[in-house]
Amino acid sequence: MGLLVDGKWHDKWYDTSKTGGKFEREAARFRNWVTPDGAPGPDGEGGFKAESGRYHLYVSMACPWAHRTLIFRKLKGLEPHISLSVVHPDMVENGWEFRPDEDAHRDHLHGYRFMHEVYTRAAPTYSGRVTVPVLWDKHKQTIVSNESAEIIRMFNSAFDDLEGVNTETDFYPEALQPDIDEVNERVYHTVNNGVYKAGFATAQDKYEEAYAELFQSLDWLEERLSSRRYLVGDALTEADWRLFTTLIRFDAVYFSHFKCNRQRIADFPSLSGYVRDLYQHPGVAETVDIRQIKRHYYVSQRTINPTQVVPVGPLLDFDAPHGRDKLS
Repeated sequence: MGLLVDGKWHDKWYDTSKTGGKFEREAARFRNWVTPDGAPGPDGEGGFKAESGRYHLYVSMACPWAHRTLIFRKLKGLEPHISLSVVHPDMVENGWEFRPDEDAHRDHLHGYRFMHEVYTRAAPTYSGRVTVPVLWDKHKQTIVSNESAEIIRMFNSAFDDLEGVNTETDFYPEALQPDIDEVNERVYHTVNNGVYKAGFATAQDKYEEAYAELFQSLDWLEERLSSRRYLVGDALTEADWRLFTTLIRFDAVYFSHFKCNRQRIADFPSLSGYVRDLYQHPGVAETVDIRQIKRHYYVSQRTINPTQVVPVGPLLDFDAPHGRDKLS
């Protein structure tokens, strides 16, 4: 765990001394957009046209933010068009790293050893956390974006003119956008980032505040999903996938490692069925690697787990029947 300061790597954990023990996530710094014709997107510069073979995605199988982009790359049929490199699950003194002798964890684009080298290639004097996902432009030799919420929006529609892309599925339909945005806002602050606010808090009151907000939202989601199959509308949307990547990790990691231990997701009838429903959606199981997820959190976050011992359990069965098709 660390960060770059003026292009130099520093092994440094999050500093919560200035926030009274509260964890505050650093905002993404690269906010350009790929668009169908290269016109400027909502933020950043223009010139990033959707073209086959032009872009490379860096992810971790362990990271819930990167997991979103893997799901969209899979479900939109973008794998032939956007190449991929996966970092090793261990993120210790050098941050996210590659293993040149392991094809599964090699930087297939630049051959780098560390993810921070990708950042300084794009911005030699960069200061900030080195995170995944990262969408890289091979033509401009720079980072397009390291904001997962915006990368999945690009994947959802920007590449629709390319051959073989799934244009029948729109995870952010115009008519539902206000409702999706409203759900996303609460889920991000209290669930997606809420588990980190609890797990990385260094003061009792800040931990308890995040814990309470998390379970208030999980209770709200349980109630919402008790009478409807998906969060918004009658089909899967972006809101579902953004929630899924946190829920799929919850019982294996957040329940114990982040002390989010009022209940497991398995103890919520609607939420547990909902997770299985989404996991069993064609192609999604291929994007889930519980082994790498557990190894990353328990080995990498030594401030929380100094022994680096990875628990054997819990038993997880995402292939069990979910019965949620009755809610369609």
